[in-house]
Amino acid sequence: QVQLVESGGGLVQPGGSLRLSCAASGFTFSSAAMSWYRQAPGKEREFVARISRLRYTNYADSVKGRFAISRDNAKNTVYLQMNSLKPGDTAVYYCTREQSGTNDYWGQGTQVTVSS
Repeated sequence: QVQLVESGGGLVQPGGSLRLSCAASGFTFSSAAMSWYRQAPGKEREFVARISRLRYTNYADSVKGRFAISRDNAKNTVYLQMNSLKPGDTAVYYCTREQSGTNDYWGQGTQVTVSS
């Protein structure tokens, strides 16, 4: 069955960096668009970044220029490199698979906390 497992979250100071990973299994990873979303306490889940199967990328305005999404099809893994982190980036980050325009599978999430 489809599984998405995120890792790499943690506590980081403002201005710091983290790299999140999402290991995928149970489907043909190279054929799927993948995205990262996040949900902060008391807020709705929001889009962060997307990478198509052809590696086209797009980002939320709030992270553009600071975050970078990438994929390694040989490892069935999608990454989110997060630089210049701000307290407002604190959230649970989720990896999701897109199929026919719908995010149909989600990982369990990984906590990112940006605080001094």
